Amino acid sequence: MPVIGIDHVQLAMPAGGEERARAFYRDVLGLPETPKPPALAQRGGCWFESERVKIHLGVDKTFHAATKAHPGLLVTDLSRILERCRERGFEIVDDAPLAGYHRIFLNDPFGNRLELMEKK
Repeated sequence: MPVIGIDHVQLAMPAGGEERARAFYRDVLGLPETPKPPALAQRGGCWFESERVKIHLGVDKTFHAATKAHPGLLVTDLSRILERCRERGFEIVDDAPLAGYHRIFLNDPFGNRLELMEKK
């Protein structure tokens, strides 16, 4: 099989939203920010990467939130993430149960849908 994995997920954001992205992806979800390569940094946006997860936020001049398509992120300590979301006013949406997981949906500061999943 030629496809062997996913290197990163790219999500769109409006111009000038870097601080809002940091406040959510770094401070709420706990993903460290990594510097973008200099040739790409001039475009704006932010990259958040851990050993296992890479989420890149890129500026889209005609930005529209992804309200259905979404990354499903495996997390630990979902309750702590939810607490930080509530403290900051992010809406949390429960969905149909999925065997073996606690899961919720929420939107990032730009309206992009995310699914957070924690194994039971």
